[in-house]
Amino acid sequence: MSKVMAVFGAGTGLGVSVARAFGRDGHRVALVARSAGPLEERAAALRAEGIDATAFPADLADPDGVPALAGAIAARLGEIGVVHYGPAPTERFTAARELDPQRLRGYLDLYTHTLIALVHQVLPGMTGRRDGAILVTQGVTAVHPRPFLSGFGPAMAATRNWLAALHAEVAAEGVYVGTLNVAAMIAGSEGHRMFLADGAAAGIPTVDPEFLAGLWQRSYRERDRFEETYPALG
Repeated sequence: MSKVMAVFGAGTGLGVSVARAFGRDGHRVALVARSAGPLEERAAALRAEGIDATAFPADLADPDGVPALAGAIAARLGEIGVVHYGPAPTERFTAARELDPQRLRGYLDLYTHTLIALVHQVLPGMTGRRDGAILVTQGVTAVHPRPFLSGFGPAMAATRNWLAALHAEVAAEGVYVGTLNVAAMIAGSEGHRMFLADGAAAGIPTVDPEFLAGLWQRSYRERDRFEETYPALG
């Protein structure tokens, strides 16, 4: 039976490209994002390409909804064998001095708490089968903080810290945990369109999401590193 990949944050940029890449490799794909109509359109477009794709609308800022969501995917497609977690930012950066606890809690729910809740749902099955992967795409501010570019970076940094420990704990049990830090605008993504609209994208490199999906395919096959940053920073 085909493996099941769940793409959490299946937007118009990297999410769909990852789903396409792994779907072409034979995975059945669950697409998860908040807006039901656009999500079903993406699933239908992938099905037109011969990929077994199913839409599961859900709010990834709600960690409490994760057990029901994971259960619905498993009931429809089978146990999740590969996770890609990469919800796209829908807000602009903020200065560190302006970040308040309420806003940070929202970022932590989206980028950290929901992912941890999700791993609690899928990891026992992965270790039991001694096969699985948790792939997390984040922004480069998780690794390299910058003045006036705070906001979701601190939450992503917390996630990176936890993933590094998890990687070391479960690798011997057949589960690969990896992170990809993107130091560019992802072409076609919601974030890219937002920055273009307000003229804030000048001077920021742009990367093709299909290329990034290829990096994930390589990492999934080779499992030779926990972390990669693209483009590499000097």
